[in-house]
Amino acid sequence: MTTGAKVLIEGLLRQGTKTIFGYPGGVVLPIYDVLYDSPLEHILVRHEQAAAHAADGYARASGRVGVCLATSGPGACNLVTGIATAYMDSIPIIALTGQVPTNLLGNDAFQESDIHGITMPITKHNYLVTQAADLPRVIAEAFYIASTGRPGPVLIDIPKDVSTGEVPDEIEFPTTVSLRGYQPTVKGHPRQIERAVDLLTRAERPLLYAGGGVILSGAEQELLALAERLGAPVTTTLMGLGAICGDHPLNLGMLGMHGTAYANYAVTECDLLVAIGARFDDRVTGKIETFAPNAQVIHIDVDPAEIGKNKPVDVPIVGDVRHVLAQILERLPEGSKTGPWLARVNEWRATHPLTIRDDGLLHPQYVVRTLSELLDGEGVIVSEVGQNQMWAAQHFCFKKPRSWISSGGLGTMGYGLPAAMGACYARPGEQVFLIAGDGSLQMNIQEFGTIMQYGIPVKIVVLNNGFLGMVRQWQELFYERRYAYTELPPVDFVGIARAYGIDGVRVEERDKVRAALEAAIAHDGPFLVDVQVEREENVFPMVPAGAAINEMIGSRQ
Repeated sequence: MTTGAKVLIEGLLRQGTKTIFGYPGGVVLPIYDVLYDSPLEHILVRHEQAAAHAADGYARASGRVGVCLATSGPGACNLVTGIATAYMDSIPIIALTGQVPTNLLGNDAFQESDIHGITMPITKHNYLVTQAADLPRVIAEAFYIASTGRPGPVLIDIPKDVSTGEVPDEIEFPTTVSLRGYQPTVKGHPRQIERAVDLLTRAERPLLYAGGGVILSGAEQELLALAERLGAPVTTTLMGLGAICGDHPLNLGMLGMHGTAYANYAVTECDLLVAIGARFDDRVTGKIETFAPNAQVIHIDVDPAEIGKNKPVDVPIVGDVRHVLAQILERLPEGSKTGPWLARVNEWRATHPLTIRDDGLLHPQYVVRTLSELLDGEGVIVSEVGQNQMWAAQHFCFKKPRSWISSGGLGTMGYGLPAAMGACYARPGEQVFLIAGDGSLQMNIQEFGTIMQYGIPVKIVVLNNGFLGMVRQWQELFYERRYAYTELPPVDFVGIARAYGIDGVRVEERDKVRAALEAAIAHDGPFLVDVQVEREENVFPMVPAGAAINEMIGSRQ
C-alpha cells in the first residue's frame, strides 16, 4: 500500500513538474514529508501569495504549468490574490491546498476555510478531493484543464486524511484525459474562415490587434506572416508585447490608455480590425461605442464567451489562434494594397513618437531604454504594477515572445518580485530583470529572503520616486494635486537588500545609470539598482483609443 501524499507527488512528476513553490503547515505535513525525498525541487517562499505569483511567473516564462502549495485556512486564503491574477491573464497554474480532515469539514475546525468555494469565481475549475484513490485522475484532469483551451488556474483541495489515506501500490495513473462537456475548439469554422479571408482581401486599411492569446498559443510566426502578407500594421495589448518584434516596421507598439498615439490613431482610422487573442479590455477601448468606429471587426479567440462580450463583431471565429491564423494563411492570396495606409501610419509615427526629455535629469524612461539597449532583446523583463509597468511597456523593445511578464488584468501590486523568481527557474541561465516601483516592491519585499536562500539571480531595478506613482499621477491630473496618502517615506533599499545578503547600488545621477545596469548584468547572482528618478514624472500618452480620458474616468473609475 502507498499513501495519497505519495500518489500526489508521483502524479506531479508524471505531468512533468520539476519545481514547486510553497509554504508548509500542519495539514500538508504528510505531503511535505514525501517531498523531502522527492526529486521535485521545492522553493520555500516567505508568504503564500508569493508562491502563487512565482508559479505564475514560471508558467509565463516557460509555457508550462506552474505549481504552488499551501496549507489550509490562512495559507490557502493567502493564495487567492495570486490565483485571481493568473485567472485574469489566462495563466495555467495548479494550486495545491491542504484541508482539515473530511470528518471536520464544515465544523469551523482550526485553520479551516472553504477554499473550494472561495476560489470558484477565480479558477477555471477546482476540486475538493475526498478519496485518495481519486488523486491520479484529479491530477491528470487538473493539468489538462489548466493547459488546454483558454488556459487558467485549477485548485486541488486535499484534506489531511486523503493525503494520509492508503491506496494500492499498483494504482493506475491516466495517460489520456477525456472530459464530457469540455472539448475546446481548436480549428475555426471553414465558413467563418472564408468570410474573414474575403474581408482581409478587400480591406484597404487593415489593422491587426494582437493580445495575450497570441503568446499563449505560440502564434507569433503566423501573426508575422499574416501582417507581412497583408502589409498590415500590428498593435498589441499589454499582454501581447513580444508577439511581434518590437523594432519590426509593422509594429505600432501598445494601444489604449497608455499606448502609442500612432497605434490609437490607427485604430480610429482603420477599415478592418482583426482582434487576435484579445478581449477588448476597457484600458484598451475606453468608450467602447467610439472604439474603431470606421472598422468591420474580425474576432479570433479560443474562448467563445469573449467574442461579442464587449464589442460587436462582424466575423466571429472560435478557435486556437495559431490554428485559425494558419487556416487563414492557407486561403489568403499574396499581394497587398495597403501602401497608402502604411504611409499614413508611418507619418503618424514620425509626428507623434514616444520621446524622453533630454534635459539632463534622471527620467525613468531613460532607465528603461538604457536597459533595453544593453539587453538587446535577450532575457526576461518582469514588472510590478503602476507607472513602472507602463514605462517598461512603452520604452523596452521586446523582441521575443515570453520576454515580458506582468500582471495585466488584475493589476496586482507585489506580483513582480515573486514572478521574477519563478521566471528564473523557468529560464535558467538567462538574465531576468524586475522593473519595480518603490511602492509595489514593498508589498512582497520579504521574498528577498527566498532570493538569498536559493541564490536566485534576479536583477531588481527600482524606479524610486517616493510615491505610489500611478495613483499620484491621477491625483495630479484630476484632483488638483491633493496627494492623499500616496507619498512614501524614503527607504534604503540597498541597505535592506544587503541585510539579506544581496548586493546593490544606489543611483542618483543620469550619467551613472548605464554603469549601474552593466554591473547588475555582469554580477553573478541577485543584484539591486535603486534609481532615484524624477518624483513627479508622469506616464504619457494617456489617451485611450476612441474616448477622451475624462470620459473614461467618468465611466470606469
